[in-house]
Amino acid sequence: MNYLLKRLLILLFLAAIALLGYLHFVENIFSPRLSPQDTVSFQLNDLKLSVNYNRPSKRDREIFGALIPFGQVWRTGANEATVFKTNKDLMIDGIYLPQGDYTLWTIPNENSWQVFLNNKMYTWGVDETMKAMREPQYDVVDIEAAVQKLDNVVEQFTIGFDNTTGKLYLTMVWDQIKIAVPIEELKVTQ
Repeated sequence: MNYLLKRLLILLFLAAIALLGYLHFVENIFSPRLSPQDTVSFQLNDLKLSVNYNRPSKRDREIFGALIPFGQVWRTGANEATVFKTNKDLMIDGIYLPQGDYTLWTIPNENSWQVFLNNKMYTWGVDETMKAMREPQYDVVDIEAAVQKLDNVVEQFTIGFDNTTGKLYLTMVWDQIKIAVPIEELKVTQ
């Protein structure tokens, strides 16, 4: 092997080691995410619903009114925008929602939250100034949901579907707060 080729291979090897070191120690790409991504799904007959979101943890922080300020739009999770999907037309607390994909946004307050389903897809939940990227002109659903206080602390933000009473709710739980958004499949009558 000629001398120039050996030097090039050594240089490429050192560059690869440096890049891996940078990715491991600086960018931390091999560590688990602090707010892991999750998907929750619900299926009943031919109705299919899902929410794809990131799950931040409390980690001894004060959440609502501090980390998540009252009266300000929250991306409702961490990292990428939260996405709600439905394969059927729905009624969300009496408001018509056509089948499709929507981003989910909230404005938490002490006694109630505003909940928005927005038909614009955002790749990330906040801009470079950490301001939520929601654009109100794309809101399809804008409802208010009462805050339920919990006795126990929920460490990790959790979105779910609750159908235990025969009525379907989209629930959001974190810290000692729970909200429930009523969902009904729109029945087509002929």
